[in-house]
Amino acid sequence: MTETTQTATHGVELTDVAAEKVRSLLEQEGRDDLRLRVAVQPGGCSGLIYQLYFDERVLDGDATRDFDGVEVIVDRMSVPYLEGATIDFADTIERQGFTIDNPNAGSSCACGGSFA
Repeated sequence: MTETTQTATHGVELTDVAAEKVRSLLEQEGRDDLRLRVAVQPGGCSGLIYQLYFDERVLDGDATRDFDGVEVIVDRMSVPYLEGATIDFADTIERQGFTIDNPNAGSSCACGGSFA
């Protein structure tokens, strides 16, 4: 008899451009034990803020999804806020960095850093 552990998955999408940028940043870190964690926390002008960072931990209740070798983790409390969200990476003269297009955000602040 074998024991299988089922890991929850999430509905966050990572574009190919964003996945490549994450892969590049992970190579710069020189570690293969890190994954991209996406979370929603209280704060900001509109009430909630996004957090993206590298994490070596997988916590109880985390939902994971693999994008061609880039693992994206979302904690249990953030999953409903991020369902259907798309993470992209922009590198233009006007803007550089990760962007999150979230259909669950009813409103956001002028800087785009927080949402309600």
